[in-house]
Amino acid sequence: MDVLDSIISPLKPILSPITNNLPGPLNNFAVSLIGQQCNTALIQKLDFSAANEACVKLAISKALGVAIISAASIVKIPQLIKLVNSQSAIGLSFLSYVLETASYTVTLAYSVRNGFPFSTFGETAFIAIQDVAIAALILVYSGKSTGAAAFVAVFAGVLYVLFGPADLVDMKTLSLLQAFAGVLGLAAKIPQIYTIWSEGATGQLSAFAVFNYLFGSLSRIFTTIQEVDDKLILFSYIAGFVLNAVLAGQMIYYWNASPTGSPGVASAEKARADALKHIQMNSQGRDTASLGQDSLLSGTAKSTSLGSGDSSASVQQRKGPSTRRRG
Repeated sequence: MDVLDSIISPLKPILSPITNNLPGPLNNFAVSLIGQQCNTALIQKLDFSAANEACVKLAISKALGVAIISAASIVKIPQLIKLVNSQSAIGLSFLSYVLETASYTVTLAYSVRNGFPFSTFGETAFIAIQDVAIAALILVYSGKSTGAAAFVAVFAGVLYVLFGPADLVDMKTLSLLQAFAGVLGLAAKIPQIYTIWSEGATGQLSAFAVFNYLFGSLSRIFTTIQEVDDKLILFSYIAGFVLNAVLAGQMIYYWNASPTGSPGVASAEKARADALKHIQMNSQGRDTASLGQDSLLSGTAKSTSLGSGDSSASVQQRKGPSTRRRG
């Protein structure tokens, strides 16, 4: 803390007029995050000494939380764009997204109903919504549009049960679900890890999403320790970080690899190549036939022309002597 304070102290004459005259909404936002006492010490007085160590840690935790939530709001947009542009679900595991959706939805309900600060769990809402969209598109591009509609309907029903009347799911049951959600969160990564390994490529998986997950889960370990005294949440983030690290390692290892490792994918690629070859052969055959027809028509025209010339010469030869005799 003293090191940080030594860095800030020379800047106080410049920063103090700014921090002491923040717009009302911005000042109120800071107070809502770190409280009036920490806001006065850190923002107005710019005191980052050891005496305010607790406030500094809280401010770092809140800043990380806001950054995670902001990133989470767009973390899977690149994945959605890749999926829509390619209209292919190669490299993506539907089961992985279903499990992750279930895990985040339960964690969201558990955190809301326990009254935890939004900065400690807000990303779960944004990621769950994006997961539902991706899972539905995987089904659509796999030729299962009806299944996609059913999946969205089931998700809506689960939201009603978890966030509806409290007597539908009491807190004791919700705590058990949260413990199970931690397991689901881990299980959600395993199908994706296996899919990448079996196909020998990352396919349509977004590197932006993978590395954001990695750094986000690491940051969440810190924010949970600082702000939430709940071992269930903490252990789920630690385990999630480990598996996110495995996914990030796969993303680097298979960076430029083609999806040929899986027999199913290889067969599909071979089928597409054979179909393309067949189309090209048919096209070449049509071109050859067209050239043959053109040659035949050209030959016929030449033959006709020659035949007409011969006939004219023959007529002239017959007419020539006869005319001379009459003259």
